[in-house]
Amino acid sequence: MRAPDFWYDDSGIGRLLEPVGLIYGAVTARRIARATPVRASKPVICVGNLTVGGTGKTPIAASIAARLSDQGRTPAILLRGYGGSVAGPVKVSAHSHTVDEVGDEALLHARAGATWVARKRSLAAPLAIADGADVLIMDDGHQHPSLAKDLSLVVVDGVSGFGNGRIVPAGPLREPVAVGLKRADAVVLMGEDPNNLAARLAERLPVLRAHLALGPEWQTLRGQKVVAFAGIGGPERFLNTLQAVGARVVAFHPFGDHYGYAAADIETILDEAYNLNALPVTTVKDAVRLDPDQRQQVNVLTIKAAWEDSDALDALLDKVLA
Repeated sequence: MRAPDFWYDDSGIGRLLEPVGLIYGAVTARRIARATPVRASKPVICVGNLTVGGTGKTPIAASIAARLSDQGRTPAILLRGYGGSVAGPVKVSAHSHTVDEVGDEALLHARAGATWVARKRSLAAPLAIADGADVLIMDDGHQHPSLAKDLSLVVVDGVSGFGNGRIVPAGPLREPVAVGLKRADAVVLMGEDPNNLAARLAERLPVLRAHLALGPEWQTLRGQKVVAFAGIGGPERFLNTLQAVGARVVAFHPFGDHYGYAAADIETILDEAYNLNALPVTTVKDAVRLDPDQRQQVNVLTIKAAWEDSDALDALLDKVLA
């Protein structure tokens, strides 16, 4: 699914759908209120958001896991496995599991460290701890109440923010902003902040700033003709990134978030790139959803989260882990 344009303006469509969104929000609130979260024997850090689609949760979760590993901790990532068929709980293998089984985000995390997929995260927690984890990181889970959190970080895109402020399907929100922020300990504001969100959010919670840093592959794309494609939340951001690093984007193909690529989809793009004498390029998240043979023919642009004040992040983590 791609986010409709009316999610980010005050059009009549959003206002027309607002009653449905209020029902959705009420159902979410009731589910959270009626839950009895299980308390794990090790600290639980949740990286979530208030909107559907991509805000940078997965790179932030991966960055925290890497940071804790560097400090001698043994983190494990817990996630739902969106797009996968496995209900779990199961430990993900980057070599034997497929994207159809566990989803793209789980495979990305499993390349770096222990990763567990479970529709109900509270069932995976004791298994991950028994497997050696001394801290659990939930990638997405702010609206999932089965597991008690010791630190809840809400990731917000600095440009798109909370859209039109309405709840799905009238807007991009999963729940009202004020309600969701009450359960958070801090906000991670990603990227640029043209609307001065940081100042407004800082009135409620501590605000950490971060952005997505590109891997070294971008240097090979400068000045090159590329045919790009992306099936992520906000695929236009990938287009903007390529243009910003100096790539000559001669064709761009946006797909819905977590789109399940068929071989024919990629073959068409590869043929187009060949005919235009251009490089086919996609994101690392898209790459794990490609057939291995086709993946080898596509240039992959990697990213990671970069913190503007890592000391502020460490201070939050230390409170939880002390």
